[in-house]
Amino acid sequence: MSVKSNTNILLLGVNHTTAPVEVRERLAIPAARLADATRSLAHQPGVREALILSTCNRVELLTVYEDGAASEAASQAPGLPSPSALRFLQDYLNIGVADIQPHVYQYREQEAIRHLFRVASSLDSMVVGEAQILGQVKQSWSVAREVGAIGSTDAFSSTLDPLLQRAFSVAKRVRTETRIGSTSVSIASVAAELARKIFGSLAGKTVLIVGAGKMSDLTARHLIEQGATMLLVSNRTMERAEAIADALRTPTITTGVLPYEQLHEQAHRADVIITSTGAAASDPTGQIFTVSSARDLLRRRRNRPVFFIDIAVPRDVETGVNELEGCFVYDIDDLQQVAAANQTSRSREAEAAESIVSSEAASYAGRLAQAPATESIKQLLMNAEAVRQSELARTAARLAAQPLSPEQQAAVEALTQSLTSKLLHAQLAALRTPRNEGESK
Repeated sequence: MSVKSNTNILLLGVNHTTAPVEVRERLAIPAARLADATRSLAHQPGVREALILSTCNRVELLTVYEDGAASEAASQAPGLPSPSALRFLQDYLNIGVADIQPHVYQYREQEAIRHLFRVASSLDSMVVGEAQILGQVKQSWSVAREVGAIGSTDAFSSTLDPLLQRAFSVAKRVRTETRIGSTSVSIASVAAELARKIFGSLAGKTVLIVGAGKMSDLTARHLIEQGATMLLVSNRTMERAEAIADALRTPTITTGVLPYEQLHEQAHRADVIITSTGAAASDPTGQIFTVSSARDLLRRRRNRPVFFIDIAVPRDVETGVNELEGCFVYDIDDLQQVAAANQTSRSREAEAAESIVSSEAASYAGRLAQAPATESIKQLLMNAEAVRQSELARTAARLAAQPLSPEQQAAVEALTQSLTSKLLHAQLAALRTPRNEGESK
């Protein structure tokens, strides 16, 4: 459905699918400058309301234009930033349009509404279904309200405020009616989720990182998000182990370093062991955890279960370890299979979510298109009623010498109401007819 309205909504941006990180870095607005940037955008000529969403994967400018400025923006060639957005990019971010024009997307009216709903619902994210983006949109909305870039909640004084609140409702509906965010799709997040399922809860569990790989670090961070509070690091290079431990330490997360030569003596302290040394690459017999060492580890743990996340290639954990009672071993192929299956499931859920978003966007755009008519109908009825009451008062004054009986007053009241309704019928019908129907009477 093509909706015509006077809302003049325009969304311009770049994201991870349209621009490389080098471009997104130049456009990124840090949190400390977001309020000032939003205020600056809102003060651009013709801009009535404004919001900026800036994350590591996207920078988007959502604006509502005055009628004249909207006509100017609409006259621009497709793909070219609107005049006010152009000035903002040039003046505030000091970046030439030629540098970003190939990467920019631009949506108006219903398509802008649909895009916003998709973003808030995490359908436009690098990892579809991730939960962080909704909080980031809410933060941008809060900042815009604080600096006066978004009007009040009165639907006739603000377009963006009710639109953003509707976006939040749509995102909640997507989460409630689909399972789009219920499965993990990255190797690190899958590993953390499996660990949580094995132990029931990671609260108070200890994680041991063996090796200094990036994936180990990322997996450890996901485990922390799932509730792990104690991290131990062991690496052939003590300095590297200490650097990782320092990076992961927080007021609520305790970290420590295990000397590599004491690994097998101390490994029993860990509930989850993430290993990525690749030691077997240089020595096929050099796997870190063998069946024999795993048995010793279980003995030291008094048969409490231990979860190995082996993301080394070649593997650090001997195949037979997984057959020991109390040992759970997932290697990189196992994790990838779970992630792929989850991604397939999430893709199916995304289709249902897209249907919800499209329906909600069309419905909201339709209401916006009818908002001017609704206000016109309200004013027309108020004016007609004022005229009717005025004429009744004048007639009553002329008949003061012979006032009407209550029955006569009721009859006159009913007559004037009926006449008013019949006289307004054609005008009200015309106002209530959607502009895009194109019906001929």
